[in-house]
Amino acid sequence: MPPSSGVATSLPAPTRVVAYGRGDERDGERSLAVEMPVNVIYGDVPYAVMMTTPADLADFAYGFSLTEGIVAGADEIRGARVETGEGGLRLVVDLAPGRLREHLARKRALSGRTGCGVCGIDDLKDIPKAERRAATGVTVSLAAVERALQALDDLQVLGRETRAVHAAAWADRDGQVLAVREDVGRHNALDKLIGALLRAGTRPEDGFLVITSRCSFEMVEKAASFGAAVLVAISAPTSLAVERAALHGLTLAAIARHDTVTLFTAPERLTVP
Repeated sequence: MPPSSGVATSLPAPTRVVAYGRGDERDGERSLAVEMPVNVIYGDVPYAVMMTTPADLADFAYGFSLTEGIVAGADEIRGARVETGEGGLRLVVDLAPGRLREHLARKRALSGRTGCGVCGIDDLKDIPKAERRAATGVTVSLAAVERALQALDDLQVLGRETRAVHAAAWADRDGQVLAVREDVGRHNALDKLIGALLRAGTRPEDGFLVITSRCSFEMVEKAASFGAAVLVAISAPTSLAVERAALHGLTLAAIARHDTVTLFTAPERLTVP
């Protein structure tokens, strides 16, 4: 698994604060999550400006490209580099020639919002829908889900320092957390994680995804784009998230806590000893 590869600007930004409470006033510092515009560029043509935590951007390039439908796999990306631009960063993604030609024939533009889901869509028929079905033959025990949730609490480094970011994690089928990515945007955190999994050659049937954020349909679509069989979310899903999970054959386990979980789709994958 590629290690977390943050750049200097990804470090929490300390700022002076004054805290009040119960008649007490204290001066001090508080770490803030870094949020920065990142312009995603393919073939010298800008595609999206995403507000993101500027860490693990190579992972983000791979995951975002997959979940946006720009590539079908990691082999269609030749590399990614980060450049300093005016007011932000440029993430230049080098696609294989054939894939680049296909991409440039498409039309879509995203801008501005943190973890934007459907910005730039002109027609309802263009709302993203993954083409892959969930990996088959996968079962995960309730105990494994509990282990992953417990471990994730201690693995959210930026979250612990700033209380302002989301996390996405990959656990093996025994519940051991193997990778975690964090970002101010929940979509970005999942894209970074999926990108790390792609770069490592991780098979979707070898584990499950855990997210600490609200489970909207875009999160389900991203999980399905990777081919994941199980998505565990700490918060409740939306109605469209459940609908899309059922469509993709994805097990959606939400409102997940250390000792309880609610299954919304494909409950047969979760086993209870």
